[in-house]
Amino acid sequence: MEHPSLNRFRRLGSRVVGGAYVEGWGLYSERLADELGLYRNAGERLGMLDAQAWRASRLIVDSGIHGLGWTRRQGIDHLLQTGLSETDAVIETDRYISWPGQALCYMLGMREIRRLRRELEARDGDRFDLRAFHDAVIGHGALPLATLAAQLPGWVAPKG
Repeated sequence: MEHPSLNRFRRLGSRVVGGAYVEGWGLYSERLADELGLYRNAGERLGMLDAQAWRASRLIVDSGIHGLGWTRRQGIDHLLQTGLSETDAVIETDRYISWPGQALCYMLGMREIRRLRRELEARDGDRFDLRAFHDAVIGHGALPLATLAAQLPGWVAPKG
């Protein structure tokens, strides 16, 4: 949103075109921090894993409501079984009722970023530059995943 060279639509339109990208980058980054050993202790790492488990439960609720015909109460009850408070379970269930597929979008985004990384790592071997990859992924602002997948290989040059 703060990238000065992007036009207003690109800076402010992420909800329109880049929800999976934005949410996916956030989820990818959590795992990247783990991969890079940035969590200072087991408690911090457990917090990341707990958040991932919570998101998995939200994905079940989103899919249950919109794909399996669950009721609002079934969504709330599922989240209660995963340890959420009644208030949080209600808020999250209502969120997924009103925004179908939102839970799915961040997982799709993360999986696509990871797939593209694996593809470029295979292409470049030892010359793969993780920093250049990350600069290219985030340097163009929020994008539809199809655009990211089509353009990213041309944006990321191998080291040397």
